[in-house]
Amino acid sequence: MNINIPFFKRPPLVNVIRLQGSIGTGTRGLSDATLAPLIERAFARGKPTAVALQINSPGGSPVQSSLIAARVRRLSEEKNIPVHAFVEDMAASGGYWLACAGDDIWVDPSSLVGSIGVIFASFGFPDLMARQGIERRVVTAGRSKSFADPFLPQKPEDIDRLKAIQTPIHEAFIAHVKARRGARLADADLFNADIWVGAQAVDLGLADGVGHLVPKLKQLYGDKVRLVPHGQKRSLLSRFGLNLAEDALATIEERALWAQYGL
Repeated sequence: MNINIPFFKRPPLVNVIRLQGSIGTGTRGLSDATLAPLIERAFARGKPTAVALQINSPGGSPVQSSLIAARVRRLSEEKNIPVHAFVEDMAASGGYWLACAGDDIWVDPSSLVGSIGVIFASFGFPDLMARQGIERRVVTAGRSKSFADPFLPQKPEDIDRLKAIQTPIHEAFIAHVKARRGARLADADLFNADIWVGAQAVDLGLADGVGHLVPKLKQLYGDKVRLVPHGQKRSLLSRFGLNLAEDALATIEERALWAQYGL
């Protein structure tokens, strides 16, 4: 007796990668080293129809932003899997670099998008030290070794050196955005580190539309689409509170990044 078993087609699968927080090299931030296994798994597990990026980041390291985005693009092209980026509160600076790894970008009406620029920020204490009678003594081999020292007065040549460092990084950021967004970008000055909100970003071509992850993916792949989240796990030390000092410093640094945008 032959029994015919009907063929059941599984509904489409979209693996969702959550990219939450600042971008850097610490254990708490988003970095290529910590995200690599997660990203590789999202493109391989279950033969996904697509991968979605759920982004909420004020930015951070340009190198880590570039490495993470490049990994996403390489896997997308190797496996022929489309990538959709969804912005929550913010995709600013390096966060927008990550968003551009998507084939399309969707935002909330109140999402903050952009900040395509490079910043170097520090403090200066020479007057405070002078009032306290503290003398700064620095001996270097190489005239540039102590540039931008916060305990010495700022010098014009230090500013010039910093700008010389920032310029190629900014140019690489601009090239990435132009390569990924192409003709969708409006003929406007988009690369002066301005921030745009929701529909403004759509009008300028920095995003493709207003839409949230679940309804948009259902619209694209059907109501039965399966969404599987992939997120970073806290380290064993963090879970047991054994690296409190590092976590505290990372929290302060991250809050400073969010505070630039009033969040």
